[in-house]
Amino acid sequence: MTHQDFLKLAVAEGKKGMENKIGGPFGAVIVKNGEVIAKGSNRVTSTNDPTAHAEVTVIRLACEKLQDFQLSGCILYSSCEPCPMCLGAIYWARPDKVYYASSKVDAADAGFDDDFIYKELELPHAERSIPFEQDRIKESVTLFDDWKEMEGKTEY
Repeated sequence: MTHQDFLKLAVAEGKKGMENKIGGPFGAVIVKNGEVIAKGSNRVTSTNDPTAHAEVTVIRLACEKLQDFQLSGCILYSSCEPCPMCLGAIYWARPDKVYYASSKVDAADAGFDDDFIYKELELPHAERSIPFEQDRIKESVTLFDDWKEMEGKTEY
């Protein structure tokens, strides 16, 4: 299969999920060595989980199947340019490459505009639409100190 075939499969997953009222019109596929490891669609509305975007869903499935928290050697195909949350998940999962079909502008035209999140990240914490405030406690620093000294930990 070609990259375009895998992209068509991602789009088909998004269409299937949308038609089955599982979630929005987004699909994703993860491929390793030319084999589909995981495929799925957005499941936000059917699971009441705002993190159940297509990319996050297939990252979870692929990592479970591969018994690894990283996707080295894998390629992620998405029906649309990943949102900021999915982008973060993708960087943590570390696939070799990402291909996407539609752009974030296409998604915005359909009512899925993530631009406000990018703008929020630029604002000082207290000025965001959901204010963030740090309240440092001793135990939080100790927790990281304990992590730094912990033997046998799995780095990630």
